[in-house]
Order: sequence, then C-alpha cells, then structure tokens
Amino acid sequence: MSEPIALCFSSGKDSVMTLQEIQRRGEYRVAELITTVTNAYDRVSMHGVRRSLLRRQAESLGLPLVGVVVPPQSSNAVYEREMGKAFSKIRDRGIHRVAFGDIFLEDLRNYRERQLAASGLTCLFPIWKQPTRSLAQAFIDEGFRAVTVCVDSKVLDKSFGGRCFDVAFLGDLPSGVDPCGENGEFHTFVFDGPIFSRSIEFTGGAVVERNGFFFYDLVPETSSKTTQETK
Repeated sequence: MSEPIALCFSSGKDSVMTLQEIQRRGEYRVAELITTVTNAYDRVSMHGVRRSLLRRQAESLGLPLVGVVVPPQSSNAVYEREMGKAFSKIRDRGIHRVAFGDIFLEDLRNYRERQLAASGLTCLFPIWKQPTRSLAQAFIDEGFRAVTVCVDSKVLDKSFGGRCFDVAFLGDLPSGVDPCGENGEFHTFVFDGPIFSRSIEFTGGAVVERNGFFFYDLVPETSSKTTQETK
C-alpha cells in the first residue's frame, strides 16, 4: 500500500495540482490536509477564503482537514509554534512526510525543510521546478475551475480580483507576473475539477483592500453537510 502523508493545503490551485500529482504517481496517499486559518476572521490565512468554503472543499476532495489557527498578522514565532504542534500530532499519527505545492522559490523550500526536520518529518515537493506556464495551462485544460481571491496591489490592479483563472486571465497578466502567482502576485480558490466529487457553490461578494492586498470575498451558498475538521 502507498505511504500515508499530509499535504499543506491553501485551498488554491497549486495545492490542488500537488494533490492531483500525488494521486497520479501512486507512491504516496494523502491522508489529511493541513491549512493555516486566521482566527479573528475565520478565513484561510493569506487567501482570505472563508473556513466554511474550505471545509466544503475538503469534503468534496474526500479528505480530512486539520486547521492550524493563528492570530492576524501572526509573528513568525507564533506561526512556527502552532505549525510545530500540528506537525507533532501528525507524526504521532504515523505520518512522516508532508507535501507542499511550492514550485521554484528556493528560500521557501529550504525554510520548510528546516522547519519539518525540527519535528522529525520530511518534505515532499511534487510539482517542484515544473514550468509555471505549462502548469497553469494544464490546470485549465484538465477542467479545474478556480477564482482569484487575493491580489497583490503592487503588481496587479483590483480588476483581477474575483476573476476566473482561465486562458483570458493568463493572457491579461502583465509582463513579469508569474502564471501561477508563485511570487505571491495572486492566490486562488479551486471550486471544481476532476478530483472533486462535486462543485463548491458560492456567490461573489465585495472586494476589500487590506495591507496592500485586494481580497475578493466568496459567500457560500446555503448548505450541505461539511467534513469534520480537527484542530
């Protein structure tokens, strides 16, 4: 049987592509998703996606969800402490590897490897060094559907918030913006695709500017049962 692992999961396209790649290879089996959530907003950290939508997403993917709760504008020390607790718990459950959706940022990879080594765990990077233009196009071609939920106002204007991640979106990106937003230019929420059991339904809300980012609020449509989440 394939080895069970955890996946650090942001709710965005890179995490979903990583999950799909793991499933394709078959060497490992994702046993749980780990997501950082900001407690004051009850939303996915950095992405701003409501936790209720994250839970529905995990349910549609058929995977347990572990929420790591941090305060707004959390210090690195607090973040590392809370993530360390989560990593210790998954190690106690017999998981020894954690996958990430990073693509080419060497400093971030090195940081993750040091952080997990301190918890006695090993990192996996299933989509590492894959060309981001090809990754983005494959995501679209394979039928995944995502919407932009967070935009860095220093590199993209407000109009990019709330847009579908599609060929037109890629064509409109200014020169120098990575097609997968690997440098933090934008973040997405994936609501449908070939590895989802059903689409996650939502309506679009307001676009809010906070700390140099535009956040596009997704409002879940009235609802269904959600997957159990551990903390």
